[in-house]
Amino acid sequence: MSSSSDVTVLVFGPYNGDGIAELERRFTVRHLKTRDIAELPEAERGGIRAVAVAGRIPNAAIDALPNLEIIGHFGVGYDGVDAGHAASRGVAVTNTPDVLTEEVADTTLGLLLMTVRELGLAEAYARAGRWEAEGPYPLTRFSLRGKTAGIMGLGRIGLAIAERLEAFGLEVAYHNRSRRSDVAYAYHDTLEGLAKAVDILIVAAPGGPSTDKAVNEGVLTALGAEGIFINIGRGSTVDEPALIDALKNGTIARAGLDVFADEPRIPADLMALPNATLLPHVASASRDTRRAMGDLVADNLSAWFAGEPLPTPVPESEAAGLSRAKAS
Repeated sequence: MSSSSDVTVLVFGPYNGDGIAELERRFTVRHLKTRDIAELPEAERGGIRAVAVAGRIPNAAIDALPNLEIIGHFGVGYDGVDAGHAASRGVAVTNTPDVLTEEVADTTLGLLLMTVRELGLAEAYARAGRWEAEGPYPLTRFSLRGKTAGIMGLGRIGLAIAERLEAFGLEVAYHNRSRRSDVAYAYHDTLEGLAKAVDILIVAAPGGPSTDKAVNEGVLTALGAEGIFINIGRGSTVDEPALIDALKNGTIARAGLDVFADEPRIPADLMALPNATLLPHVASASRDTRRAMGDLVADNLSAWFAGEPLPTPVPESEAAGLSRAKAS
């Protein structure tokens, strides 16, 4: 793809270092390290034609850039970007699907094993010298043997998780907004129905209004006292206080979480629970994968300014006819 060194790209807020380096190879980059558009002088705003962002960019920031044409989002879930609002201004939005699918699916199975077999607690037991002093780590209450797993969100990542679960010998079911015609997994038209039918509930769904607090008290009650809950999607999909209560009260047995409602803050009550396994949003956090994500952001921006079709426009942009730049 062609270089556009005369195009100025605003990197809005914290961003992957390899991703910035790739943008700098192709464009003129202005890095605003905070998420406060007020820190970008008025005189510079008209020169910004593209934004690269990992996470949230408010509509006010989009509106403050009069010549903005495209936003490249670093990540699959782009709920931090109001793509509909951007489209209303003629601004295209892209994301980074596929390149992180396998990494996230791998991490999901790792988190599931950690949660079910208490591997983090067992490691801490060994490191503290308790194996020698007290004897073997207690037998774990749970195993994956004979379990059924349900996936909320059978998209690219959900399918990759399902394939791995099958390799581990688990039966798989799922809940989507609609049934898929290309899989034989059992389909449940409600999340509560899925939770009631399975031993393990895995959330791989995107954030946004349609999934906000979808995993609520009713869903957790349906999952039951022997149930395992795993979330590698978005923290917003879970009613976090309800989850904490469910873990405290034995409504469910264990939870493994890579995402939280107010990242990077994790509620103290959740951190104190021994039946919760907590990771700091690392599902795609290998350098190889993050480099590929940064490259895809840059590829989208390069394609736009070369007048070529965008590799990965989001649906709102496609619906608005913003899958490639109009000829100038």
